[in-house]
Amino acid sequence: MNATRTTACAFGLLLSLALPLAIAQAPAALPRTAAPAGASAYIVSPKNGAEVKGPVTVVFGLKGMGIAPAGMQMENTGHHHLLVDTDIPADTGVPLPATDKIIHFGKGQTETTLTLPPGKHTLQLVLGDHLHIPFNPVIASEKVTITVK
Repeated sequence: MNATRTTACAFGLLLSLALPLAIAQAPAALPRTAAPAGASAYIVSPKNGAEVKGPVTVVFGLKGMGIAPAGMQMENTGHHHLLVDTDIPADTGVPLPATDKIIHFGKGQTETTLTLPPGKHTLQLVLGDHLHIPFNPVIASEKVTITVK
């Protein structure tokens, strides 16, 4: 193995060990964006208690703010995150994770179509700032329960 490759491997190992620690420590230092007074998120459709056939189109609503793509810091704007069959994470001072249950709409989308298995499901919106961090206080819709036939 040559010296350049050995150095690169050593650097890669060091980075792989240090990066998780840096990521774990960094979110605590991120500032929270203040929510504008009176701002609210809501699900336009489907309505709470609806029985629907799949695929399910979910339309997002927002009052008192605007939509901007993730990474774009503009006053009184954010972007949606749709929580499917899950609750708002306990720690709202860090970026929302992107999972199969927390869907990011970082391009500024205001609706989506979901393929959900038959049965009961919950849907809830959480507005994130340019860094995917929920506003302070959290701007979240009421949780909507639907039944997919």
